[in-house]
Amino acid sequence: MRLTIPVAKVLSALLADPEAPRYGLDLMKLTGLPSGTLYPVLHRLRAAGWLAADWEAVDAAAAGRPARRYYRLTGEGVRAARLALAELRALAPEGGTSRGGAEPTGAPAW
Repeated sequence: MRLTIPVAKVLSALLADPEAPRYGLDLMKLTGLPSGTLYPVLHRLRAAGWLAADWEAVDAAAAGRPARRYYRLTGEGVRAARLALAELRALAPEGGTSRGGAEPTGAPAW
């Protein structure tokens, strides 16, 4: 899996609480990514076996909204995401980012 900045943002958001199912709008808010960037990333992660997706069982009329599709990292996805993000952090220059700003934790800004 090619680890682009959008992929790293999605993985970081999902790893914040790997057991919590997330839906698209939630992930858009957490990552700052538009839907046209987010959904292709989710598709690639699913195709790689890193992500599971399930539709919520809800009566759309009673809920007053359409059913949501929830995403969650698989066991393999958690392991692979942690490894990929650790490798990316190891490549980041200490004390800052290539954009010149420093993150408070020393982690790269994605």
